[in-house]
Amino acid sequence: MHAVLRERVERLICDFPMGENYFAWQAFGRRYEPTSAASLPRYLQPQHFDTLKATTDRVSVQNRSVTELLRGEPDHSVDRFVFLDAQDWMTNAQLNSLWTEVQRTARPDARVIFRTAGVASLLPGRVDAHILRQWHYHEADSRAWTARDRASIYGGFHMYSLAPV
Repeated sequence: MHAVLRERVERLICDFPMGENYFAWQAFGRRYEPTSAASLPRYLQPQHFDTLKATTDRVSVQNRSVTELLRGEPDHSVDRFVFLDAQDWMTNAQLNSLWTEVQRTARPDARVIFRTAGVASLLPGRVDAHILRQWHYHEADSRAWTARDRASIYGGFHMYSLAPV
């Protein structure tokens, strides 16, 4: 674990300009760099305030699992899924329940992105092969996006897209 943490801290410090990496400012200073808007997440940059204020009515807070939320959605109604690292902490049964709902609700052009604590995608061998066969893993792109992930605390960034029928 020591080697993993060292590599990720080194990536956070060395691989991205500090003035543009709000993850580094939070990790080391527990604040954002005060003189540069580039060090702020887009949603905190002053030029985006009016847009955010005008669109707050689009936000719906749900206090339930994504699997439960998806169960209430119609078939083929969702085109994008973002899971961050939540799947790392799921049992195989929970993962399969989630991906069953993802499969059911996914539109033909659907994409799923997520991060993982480890480097490799955690889905093979854990999610039912029948479900996973219907998705294309963007391995090369995922490696490239992992290298560009300024958060640097995750081992991998992954994207799957629904394979054409």
